Amino acid sequence: MEAPALCLCRAGGSSAAEKGGIIRRLKGGWHRGDRLLCLDWTLLRLFPPLCATWVLEGTQAVVPITGRNAKRVLFRAIDLRSARRVVLIRSHASQADARAFLRTLRRRYRRAGWIWLLTDRASAHTAPQTQALAARLRIRFVWLPRQAPELSPMDQLWRELKRPVAANRQAASIDALAATAATWVLTLTPQQAFRKAGMASKHFWLRKLLQNFWRPT
Repeated sequence: MEAPALCLCRAGGSSAAEKGGIIRRLKGGWHRGDRLLCLDWTLLRLFPPLCATWVLEGTQAVVPITGRNAKRVLFRAIDLRSARRVVLIRSHASQADARAFLRTLRRRYRRAGWIWLLTDRASAHTAPQTQALAARLRIRFVWLPRQAPELSPMDQLWRELKRPVAANRQAASIDALAATAATWVLTLTPQQAFRKAGMASKHFWLRKLLQNFWRPT
């Protein structure tokens, strides 16, 4: 049995019709005790992206690195009502890793009804085994339109994380970098998380739904 999933995708970005369709389906299937989260994963590499640095005019900027470009994957989710965040550090972004994160989410939301996950159609999410596990865990995937990162609060939060944590200088190790990134995400106050994820904006596409449709449970 596959978990019910909502698919509203169109190449070339999102539209008002797609966003409206997602909102209508959420309203139609929502029950008291359900939770709405946005899921995303981020690849961290030990080589730092050079976003900005000071250097004398006419000279080449130098960023010291070790030469070992290791990687870690941060699976992250944010609760759209409370800004509660869940982070899992993995070595890969495989189907098994995606399923491990689903189990982590259900452990953190033991008493919740269905968990609705706003996310993209990555192969690790759409795989039959992942869908079957989601059904057993009472998790529904809500597919965001393709090429529409502006609709994902977690994507916006990643942009905010990248500058202070993962850019311009190399961490002592990939594990240290992943731990620092996870700590940055988890130690934000709810107000900071709402703002950095773009959910505090009056233009946030789910603002009216969160304010007027769902009441705290």
